[in-house]
Amino acid sequence: VIVGDSISFNQQESLTCLLHAAVGPNSKITTGTMGPYNSNYVTFQEYGVTIAEFYTRFLAQITTEKIGRVLKLHLINDYGNVWKDADVLIFNTGFWWDVNGNQKGWDFIQDGENNPIVRDMDRTLAFRKALTTWAKWVDSGVLNFAKTKVFYQGFYPDHYRPSEWGRPELKDCAKETEPMSGSTYPAGPPPRLSIVEQVLSSIKSPVQFLNVTTLSQLRKDGHPGRYSDAGNGFVDCTHWCLAGIPDTWSSIIFAYLTLDENMA
Repeated sequence: VIVGDSISFNQQESLTCLLHAAVGPNSKITTGTMGPYNSNYVTFQEYGVTIAEFYTRFLAQITTEKIGRVLKLHLINDYGNVWKDADVLIFNTGFWWDVNGNQKGWDFIQDGENNPIVRDMDRTLAFRKALTTWAKWVDSGVLNFAKTKVFYQGFYPDHYRPSEWGRPELKDCAKETEPMSGSTYPAGPPPRLSIVEQVLSSIKSPVQFLNVTTLSQLRKDGHPGRYSDAGNGFVDCTHWCLAGIPDTWSSIIFAYLTLDENMA
């Protein structure tokens, strides 16, 4: 189960393509939407393997009330009851915490059942609180870690600010065709990556941190760019081409899972 936003769906597509290539074109595959959860899934029937993606931007719960949509930082998403049955869980959140206007996905925020509902708050603080709620859920005993492997995927960078990689004369990633050389991104890691590291370090349960941020930052050339299907001249420097960077993420996950099997 992959839990996150549309970038996580990018990863589900990557895993599906890699597995399909491995099992061959004649393998029996079914696709669809899982129950009431609006979860896209792909099942490789001969192997009893299903990859499902749960679209949730914040990991925290959003409830619809009379005043509008309320992002409850103190509650884990309702889908948590389904996630706990997975053999592998991959989580991510990050991109949507800075979105404003109607696109942000909520109208109000509440931090704690007895605390007031407010129109907004410092987004970095909100991110930390929601991630802490998720961490407490992981440690709450709902997961069987003898069965379930849990991963948290680091920030997926975008490339809309070329000055970050030393090309201030550009507007975005559209003209980039080569990855950066070396292993250092000039702008450094996203500021909130340290929050992820701090929260993960507080978790007592076995959670593997997939820190793919820097290696993805170096691939300024890896986005659909001006070839996006969004139209209207939109340049997509957020999502990733396939085959491409998400295949690297998938390969790292495969390596971790294989290592666990060899050590068992």
